[in-house]
Amino acid sequence: MTVETEADLRGLLACGRLVRQVFQRMRAAAHPGVTTAELDRIAERGFREAGADSAPRFFYDFPGETCISVNEEAAHGIPATQRRLKRGDLLNIDVSAVLNGYVADLGESFVVGGSGPRHRAKTRICRAVREAVAAAITCLRPGASLNVIGEAVQAVADRYGYAIVDNLGSHGVGRALHEEPSYVPKPNPRERRKLEDGMVLTIEPFLTTGRPWVTERPDGWTLAVEPNVLVAQFEQTVVVRADGPLVVTAA
Repeated sequence: MTVETEADLRGLLACGRLVRQVFQRMRAAAHPGVTTAELDRIAERGFREAGADSAPRFFYDFPGETCISVNEEAAHGIPATQRRLKRGDLLNIDVSAVLNGYVADLGESFVVGGSGPRHRAKTRICRAVREAVAAAITCLRPGASLNVIGEAVQAVADRYGYAIVDNLGSHGVGRALHEEPSYVPKPNPRERRKLEDGMVLTIEPFLTTGRPWVTERPDGWTLAVEPNVLVAQFEQTVVVRADGPLVVTAA
């Protein structure tokens, strides 16, 4: 999507606020012993109260309101009544909604129960992927190559010693959950696309300590790295603007 009117911008910002509020409620409830299905019901209530729809359910008939992935699950984890969180789990919550025809998308990985010394490695990869997104956002400007995002993410990944997952990408957003440009946020010497004023897109890298590839599990949705490998994601929805990028899902 390209923002063309003030109404477009207001609609995106409203949806961005909603997904941030829903995410924060879910994160606050993500304690040891809570099931991922219980977290998903928080999102269901939040969407219903706002008159919104879950974007993955609306567009793809996903079997949940949100994607909740645990430990080696990188993305598209299905909320489940039998999946009870444990202290030290590496949890990813990905929230996206449709509100009055606009779509915003937000994701974040964090450690359940806090970041004590035993969980230092998990906390570190969460910090790294957050820094990678922040670095990429500072590079956004109309006319710049889309490749500036991958270059910024790669620089942070290299500094921390992580790999960028090759087969999970970022995407345009705004009217649908997945729009053009579709891209993997890592350097691509063949990239010729340019960022445009008003372009709405996600910056959504996945960093890992292992082989930079995810495979689909038998449930047909969940994408995971190898067992005992760390993987973390951070995602913001951003509008490219001449006067500086606008993060519509900002805290």
